[in-house]
Amino acid sequence: MKWDKQDSDSFEDRRGMSGGKKALLGGGAIGIIVLLLNMFGGETGQSIGNIIQQTQGTQTQEPTKTRELTPEEKELGDFSESVYVYNNKTWATIFDENNMSFEKPGMVIFDDGVDTACGSATSASGPFYCPGDRKIYMDLRFFEELKNRFGAEGGDFAIAYVIAHEMGHHIQTLLGTSAKVRQLQQGKSEAEANKLSVCLELQADFYAGVWAHYNKNLLEAGDIEEALSAANAVGDDAIQSKMQGSVNQESFTHGSSKQRMEWFMKGYNSGDIKQGDTFSALLD
Repeated sequence: MKWDKQDSDSFEDRRGMSGGKKALLGGGAIGIIVLLLNMFGGETGQSIGNIIQQTQGTQTQEPTKTRELTPEEKELGDFSESVYVYNNKTWATIFDENNMSFEKPGMVIFDDGVDTACGSATSASGPFYCPGDRKIYMDLRFFEELKNRFGAEGGDFAIAYVIAHEMGHHIQTLLGTSAKVRQLQQGKSEAEANKLSVCLELQADFYAGVWAHYNKNLLEAGDIEEALSAANAVGDDAIQSKMQGSVNQESFTHGSSKQRMEWFMKGYNSGDIKQGDTFSALLD
């Protein structure tokens, strides 16, 4: 992806710091399971919050600098901040075109653990959006997991896709979609609630595709393939097949690999937010 350095006062780089509340959740089987359950955010006010509540640990002092970032880490942080700024600019334009007012979210990149309005989280939570403080949270080392454990191609546009997906959850918060889904899930069976969650996730993938559509001038050869590879790797069927050797569609919460790729491409090809009604498409 082509990019130049963009700065934002609402982007925080907390890498190389320690302190704050740390959930006692590390690597190994438990960490991997939590990572899979929470891959790419979702209704993080519920899903991430519930897991955070179950895994909260000791409390330490305010964050302090513990190490210097490597040049590679600094460049990756600059890239992430720039993609975040590009997303804000794009969605401000789209909202303006539709006579709406856009409010940008915050974004935090971190190592190991982070405090949020949804609770304390670790790297095992995966990238997520917290509606409580309207911020995107991400440990960039997640992408090594995505590549090494789940077979994604990697590359910088995989990172751009994930940031754009989490921005999609912010858009859903602004439009009231997330609140409506939470309301609809009340009293539903687990299978029915899961279907609504899938619709929400696929719409976030669609919004990520819309963002890419508006930024075709930044794309390089292979970028869309990198995004599709990431979407394919985190489909519910791909994860379940890899982790348990079988697939249970009723337990899907994010959508199949095929669905995630299709909705991203629908957003990318159309660039029209009005075509992102995953609920009518999947629930009728």
